[in-house]
Amino acid sequence: MIEKSIETLKGIGEKNLKLFQHLGISTIGDMLKFYPRFYSDRTVKPIREIGGGQIGCIRITALAPIKSMRTKSKLTVHKLYATDGNDTITITWFNQDWLAQNFDYNGWYNAYGDVSVSLYGKEMALRVLERSDKATTTNANVPVYSLTKNLSHNMVVKTIKQCIPYVSEIPENLPPYIREKYGLCGIGYAISNIHFPKNNQAAFFARNRLAFDELFYLQLGLRLLNKAKNKLKGTVFDNGTEIASDFIKKLPYQLTNAQLNTVKDIINDTKSGKLMNRLVQGDVGCGKTVVAAIALLIAAKNGGQGAMMAPTEILAKQHYSYLKDVLDVNVVLLTGNLRAKEKREALQKIKDGSYSVIVGTHALIQKDVEFNNLSLVVTDEQHRFGVEQRSALSGKGKMPHTLVMTATPIPRTLALVLYGDLDVSVINEMPPGRKEVKTYSVDENMRERINNFMIKNINEGRQVYIVCPMVNENEATELKAVTEFAKSLQNTVFSGYTVDVIHGKLKGTEKDEIMSRFVSGETNVLVSTTVIEVGVNVPNASVMVIENAERFGLSQLHQLRGRVGRGQWQSYCIMFCDGGEVAQNRMKVMTDTNDGFVIAEQDLKLRGPGEFFGTSQHGLPPLTIANLYEDLDLVKIAGDAVTDILNADSNLSKPENKIIRQDVIKMYKGNITL
Repeated sequence: MIEKSIETLKGIGEKNLKLFQHLGISTIGDMLKFYPRFYSDRTVKPIREIGGGQIGCIRITALAPIKSMRTKSKLTVHKLYATDGNDTITITWFNQDWLAQNFDYNGWYNAYGDVSVSLYGKEMALRVLERSDKATTTNANVPVYSLTKNLSHNMVVKTIKQCIPYVSEIPENLPPYIREKYGLCGIGYAISNIHFPKNNQAAFFARNRLAFDELFYLQLGLRLLNKAKNKLKGTVFDNGTEIASDFIKKLPYQLTNAQLNTVKDIINDTKSGKLMNRLVQGDVGCGKTVVAAIALLIAAKNGGQGAMMAPTEILAKQHYSYLKDVLDVNVVLLTGNLRAKEKREALQKIKDGSYSVIVGTHALIQKDVEFNNLSLVVTDEQHRFGVEQRSALSGKGKMPHTLVMTATPIPRTLALVLYGDLDVSVINEMPPGRKEVKTYSVDENMRERINNFMIKNINEGRQVYIVCPMVNENEATELKAVTEFAKSLQNTVFSGYTVDVIHGKLKGTEKDEIMSRFVSGETNVLVSTTVIEVGVNVPNASVMVIENAERFGLSQLHQLRGRVGRGQWQSYCIMFCDGGEVAQNRMKVMTDTNDGFVIAEQDLKLRGPGEFFGTSQHGLPPLTIANLYEDLDLVKIAGDAVTDILNADSNLSKPENKIIRQDVIKMYKGNITL
């Protein structure tokens, strides 16, 4: 029955079915696994216990008839003077005339709303009013769900209540000894009580079990992926130490210890005979690209080919320019915007092995790209690519080594969970001499002063970024707004200077031309969307101004800040923020530290793991109830359970693990074979 469509339930017509499908809910089973985001405490309390500025639920009866009046804006205001038997309160609501018309002055009601205090006593702005003897959404911890437009909370609750009887059909997936060892309740009990907990203890056990399951499957799948990869044989590069040493000696600067250690990790991986699958993570500007260059050179000098895939043309072109300058092997750039003749020539030379290092965008994984001997794959900004894309590039070689890089620092414990199929190297030192970017959060009152500051820097020979947020780059209106903003700046603040605008919907050739003008110093001010967030290197840019900074995540702000401070001059990041207290607290994190790992932890706390990690980007099962940051203890427990099960049954072939086996194969979409 749990596979039956929810349209078989009462109240689910064609319209509501589409609304639920928009949330990914089609069956009764989907509905049962649509967990609440949190619980709203609507247990009844005495009036005296709820202070001003709080939200609460009280049980009241009328002391006087309801007073109703019309406002100038044609709203109807209803006021009820009421008591809970000891104290009094005024209940206020707008419109909803039927509440007043059907009110029973002899009855008792549960009122839930926002309480304030004035000279006239306590007043409640009403959210919910229902008869105490017929209460369904008050005097309880009420689950609160993610909604879509036109789908009411009451409709979700009513639908889930109809599904609860089918909980008994959901099979228990965990063996009894695991549930007993780790104190886990049964799956049926968990799902029933996550929606409608009998009490706080029941809600805790339910959430604990369901979060455990998510973390268990996340780590089990990654463990199995890693296990499979560790068995694979890779090309042996036995002269990596000599190649790396010769290259490093010629550099005009010294590598940090963290960079050298990462190079050693790569050398050891590639001479071991096993297939390398390594993640290199490090803060903005820590020097990951030179490490990748050494890996690519080792592959090329051993008769192989190395491919480096970047998420944007701008970044791919930048990597190409750098690698062409520092490597003494043939390097080629492959993007979707090459002319037909250039592309044919490039593809032929890649196929016959004339090019040893190939840099590109997603164009590298197109069908017409054939390598001669692909032995190393490097992906930059790992979080921008999914498992499928990474696999598609690796699939063009005969078991090539894999190196993935990210400038989104992640606490190491969590990195080991999230990237369980990869070995992890951390570059946690910055190159000597790099100046810290001074960061400020300001409001509109500082606009003129900041404008003058930008002009001062330009007059001193520097350049300026101005970044505007984009909610959705498909929105033509937003792109127009960015373009109009740039025109306005050109005509007012920066008249007499050169202003350019760049965004993600421009053609690759247009972006390249714009960035080339900025890199050469021809453009004084670049107005941009977050297309410049990743990797772009303009040492002469010393000021980064971010508009509506409250609309960005902290890690994204840190990435943007990393676009300046790359030259010899003191650089600045100025964030315009008009948000409230929460937004100001987030900005304070940015102004207090330049440490990307600290910022990553705060970002994880504030935004939650789903958005921070973008697990769907990796092809990993989503975390809907577990939180990788807040559930660190549960992460460890779930990891221990994975170890217990795999030690007893490495291929999940025992009957007691049948459902786990089916689940993990389904969740990882065929990437795991047992």
